[in-house]
This record gives sequence, C-alpha cells and structure tokens, in this order.
Amino acid sequence: MNGDHSRRAVLGGLLGAGVVAAAPGLAAADDRGARGRYAGKVVQITGATSGIGAATARAFAAEGAKVAFCGRRTALGQEVERSIRAAGGDATYIAADVRVPSSVRQFVDGAVRRYGRVDIAFNNAGVQVNANLADVTVEQWDDLMNTNARGVFLAMKHQLPHMRAGGGGHIIVNSSIGAIVGRPGLSTYQASKQAVRALVQSAALEHGVDGIRVNAIMPGITDTPMIRPAGLDDATWNQAKVALGQLNVDGLKRIASPDDIARAVLALASPDLAYLTGAAIPVDGGIVAGRRMLLPELPS
Repeated sequence: MNGDHSRRAVLGGLLGAGVVAAAPGLAAADDRGARGRYAGKVVQITGATSGIGAATARAFAAEGAKVAFCGRRTALGQEVERSIRAAGGDATYIAADVRVPSSVRQFVDGAVRRYGRVDIAFNNAGVQVNANLADVTVEQWDDLMNTNARGVFLAMKHQLPHMRAGGGGHIIVNSSIGAIVGRPGLSTYQASKQAVRALVQSAALEHGVDGIRVNAIMPGITDTPMIRPAGLDDATWNQAKVALGQLNVDGLKRIASPDDIARAVLALASPDLAYLTGAAIPVDGGIVAGRRMLLPELPS
C-alpha cells in the first residue's frame, strides 16, 4: 500500500535534504507466555517465501503450529523452511503458483496429506502494479487479478472442503487498506483487494454453519520487497521508511514491519475471537482513521 507521497518524491527529498532523523520505534508486542498457543494446529499460508507471509509462517511455527506454505521462489521458500526448522519449528515448503489452478489444489491437498488436516489458512499471496489505469496493460491486469483475487478464490475453494470435513476452521485473507482508501497509481491493486474483501464477506455467511470463520486483515504501508525500490541501499531505505511513516501514517507515524502484521494475523486467528467472522480489520497505524477525519462535515 503506497502513501499519498510517492516513494520517488520521498527519496528525492531525502537525498536533497541529507539526514532524516530516526523516529522512535514502538516496543514489540508483550510476551505474555503465549508460546505454544497454536500447538497441534495445522496452518496453510500462500505467498510465504518473503515479507508478511514468511513472517507469519515463522510466527505460527514459533507458537507450536505445523505450517505448510507455498510460493513461486523455490530458493527463498527452502530458506524459510530451513530457518523455521533450525529454530525448532515444524514447516514444509511446497512450490506452488497461485495463478495456476492445478498448482493451488496440489498445494492445499499436499499440505493436508502431509499434516492430516488444515485448521487455519492465511491466503496472503499478492503482487502490485504501480501505474495509472490508462497505462496498465491487459497482461498486467490479468497477472495481478489471477494472483491477488483468483488465487485467493482458488485457495479458499480447496481449503473449505477440508475444513468442513474436519469440523471447522478459520480462513484469513490478506486484503489491504487499499480496499477502503484510494490512491493514485494503485487502481488495479486496490480493485483486487476489494474483490477479496467481498469474497470474505459472502464466504463467511455461506460457511458459518460449517464452523468455519472467514476474515480479512487489511495492512497499511508495510516494509516488504513490494514497496522497496529495486537497488536501493539499506541506509537510504531506512531513512525513506522513516519519512514514509511520518508523512503517511496518521496515528503511529511509522510504517509496519512484517512482524507487526504477522502478530496481528495470529491475534485474529485466536480462539479469543471465535465470534468474529466476515470482518475486515485495518492494521495500519491509523491511516484509515486519519483519512476519515479529513472528510468534510455535511450540513445537517
């Protein structure tokens, strides 16, 4: 999710003005003895070779879950699996492309064969096109929609029967605050994120009777490869992240880390929220709240 100021403008200001002071970070979530709260649970995650997906795979595994995850980048997927196992977790990487129907089915069914069932699914795989609508090619539109919207549909389509057979479960979909707050240059991305939000709402109504909850998480600006300009050195990117947060995140004044979003996914998956379904939860540091405050008051 991009902010109101383009990355180019922010980077240009940084390079022209010199040093940007680092903003104080927020403390990590309290460790409340929750390790192991997902012991015995089986989790499936799409798009988990990097970014939010990889962070969420590590977080679930650290709390005792058995995690099956997929992605197109085999080397990265294998590295995530190795890192989880080295930390004592149980994870299996399965190469899959959510744009390909047979590949999605093979991932879902293969993961169930590996671990016996699926209790929680985080359908996270997504891509972004940064271009004005008139400049987006049909090929870009198809690739983005096949990844972000159809890929979620396919994963849900194959996960739901397994959950129904197992007596219930919880599907969480990675949407975006782009489903609420428009941004220039992101029309296609935001259309896909509104589509999956609609899938969540209707699927929750269709499958509540099966003991299956379906919810969406809507991250704001998050420090992932999706938003980082290619070839940018770490020092400049660290400065840019501070500026992006200060300029665009109305509440907390910092962009999210993948771990911030992973912790939110684990919280949403918790049985403490067993009565929550069909919801789309912004986890955005206050961007949506701030934009709503900017709306003019209508005369009474």
